[in-house]
Amino acid sequence: MVESNVEEMGSLVQHDWHKTVEGKEYFNSVFRNEKRKTFGLLERPSLSPQLNLESVSYKIFLVGKAGVGKTATVAKLLGVEVPSSHSETPGILTSIVYWPAKVADRILMFKFHFWDAGEQAMKKFDHILPACKEKIDAVLFLFSFTDRPSFEDLQNQMSKILEPTENVLKVVVGTKYDQYNHSEIATRELRDFEHRYKVPILKIKNVNRVHLNDAERSLDGKAELEDVAPLLNSLAERLWYRDQVAVGLV
Repeated sequence: MVESNVEEMGSLVQHDWHKTVEGKEYFNSVFRNEKRKTFGLLERPSLSPQLNLESVSYKIFLVGKAGVGKTATVAKLLGVEVPSSHSETPGILTSIVYWPAKVADRILMFKFHFWDAGEQAMKKFDHILPACKEKIDAVLFLFSFTDRPSFEDLQNQMSKILEPTENVLKVVVGTKYDQYNHSEIATRELRDFEHRYKVPILKIKNVNRVHLNDAERSLDGKAELEDVAPLLNSLAERLWYRDQVAVGLV
């Protein structure tokens, strides 16, 4: 099983590329009216001919205890409004995020196909877990910074979902990072977990960034982009690196 650390990869993705003039040309294809577009299964960003680029696609399964924020995290990554209350996902929810990135000297369009399944649904229906795992490229194991038991349950979740021989990228995501000041999970514990299990821990704030004016309250697409860029760039980098290792290019 291929494990990848930042130390091994170096800096393959230009993490501030979306702020450059070149990057903004590509990101315009995933924006409409200052917000990111949502794409269906058969849709893709429309680019002008001179901006034609290579696409890579990955299936990503989100795992975690009920209430840690799986659905809220997907909403944040999509650029849509994060729900204000928790509601258990009744079955499988799939969503697509297109993310342009500059990897080394190549510009790629990453297609992240996120699969989110409710914990109770997986326990009730035997077909859900195999469907979510079929041909997956990565698993995001989620815990909440406001729920210490969800952090302590990570190792159990990892051993329950994946076999040691499965060549799947494993990433841990800490949700509700906006509430980190109220967390009982110390920074030292996060570092120890990364070192022990050779799994990176990424972080996300599950809150909406909005424009406020007299006429409306609407999502601030540019601010949302800044919120999710570190996580999506890191995910793109690790998946691309895994593929390069698999074909012997690294």
